[in-house]
Amino acid sequence: MNRVIGHRGLAGEAPENTLAGIRLAAEQGMKWVEVDVTLLSDGTPVLFHDRRLNRTTDKKGRLKSLTYSELETVDAGSWFSNQFSGEKIPQLGEALKLIKVLGLGLNLELKTNGCSESKLVETVLKTISEVGFPKDRLLVSSFNYQALVSFSDRSDIQVGCLFERLPMNWRKKALRVNAVTIHLNSKRTSKRQISRVKSKGYELYCYTVNSLTFARQLMGYGVDGVFSDFPLQDN
Repeated sequence: MNRVIGHRGLAGEAPENTLAGIRLAAEQGMKWVEVDVTLLSDGTPVLFHDRRLNRTTDKKGRLKSLTYSELETVDAGSWFSNQFSGEKIPQLGEALKLIKVLGLGLNLELKTNGCSESKLVETVLKTISEVGFPKDRLLVSSFNYQALVSFSDRSDIQVGCLFERLPMNWRKKALRVNAVTIHLNSKRTSKRQISRVKSKGYELYCYTVNSLTFARQLMGYGVDGVFSDFPLQDN
């Protein structure tokens, strides 16, 4: 991946997990973005982070209760800024097509959020295949380890282990899914843990880092890159 990966598109400058955010990330010079994928009640894969609609749309209730036909009634942009009024929750397929056209790399995070792990994995793999998204620009991760196991068992697409804290058995988990990267919470990791992961040959990325100074500090410790809501460029 890259030194700075756009978090949920570019969540500090556009509504998260939207096509507008992905476009803006490309315009700002980002080379990679991270987005979240989950399923609606009818099995449609969409970009969304939370279980509930409340925080990032004009609706309330569980995202899982929506169907594809109801997506058009949801405004996923106005909460962020009037500039993004009318922005929709995108389907995974249209997001993949856009990211492919823009020439970006993608870290796709699987969010089960109450849906079936196997169904999510099956649907995501089918959509990736239908779009023809290049595997060399794709990495899949998840906090849900069983979803990651299921994904790695069914695909040769690269995966990354995503941890809130580095567990004692982190390497056993990484080996089980043939992980190439480890992703850690920047506020809950240490220089010693970073050294431990790097000594085993893994690329290491930290989330969510919105300070250029902190990003440089982490990279000085050996971190390969950070997920950020902003481009983190020198002014």
